[in-house]
Amino acid sequence: MSRAATKWHAQKSRWSVHSAAGMTILELIVACGILVVLSGMAVPMARVQIKRQREALLRYDELQIRNAIDRYKDAADQNLIRVQVGTEGYPPDLQTLVDGVQLAGAADRHVRFLRQIPIDPMTKSTDWGLRSVQDDADATNWGGQDVFDVYTKSMGTALDGTKYSDW
Repeated sequence: MSRAATKWHAQKSRWSVHSAAGMTILELIVACGILVVLSGMAVPMARVQIKRQREALLRYDELQIRNAIDRYKDAADQNLIRVQVGTEGYPPDLQTLVDGVQLAGAADRHVRFLRQIPIDPMTKSTDWGLRSVQDDADATNWGGQDVFDVYTKSMGTALDGTKYSDW
């Protein structure tokens, strides 16, 4: 090979190294841009997923409490437990479901309806909204006579557009 050809090959390889390095930086910038766009899309999706999980937990907790109230009412209707006059067979408060009540026929037998009062996932407390039989269906203040139903005290709106307190 002649000297000119060798010089030309050396320059060509030097240029190709520089052009390949420039292309790598361009590729890196494009890849970073794609990652930014994808992560920007993932964050709202993660927030929706977290909200959906909290809503499912709220429905589960409300169902557990309502089932315990129904079991208490069934036991009262069957005269298996003693109830106070005027409560129509519903528990006086949620703590009664946890503490349990004595069975009517046996002094040494005790029945509990809940292990513990579930924590409201929306308010992060065990302070649930309560309704008694004597209260209006949409009442927000508990009359204090008995516990007929529970609802969350959260004023938030669900993914389906309904208020959590209406569940």
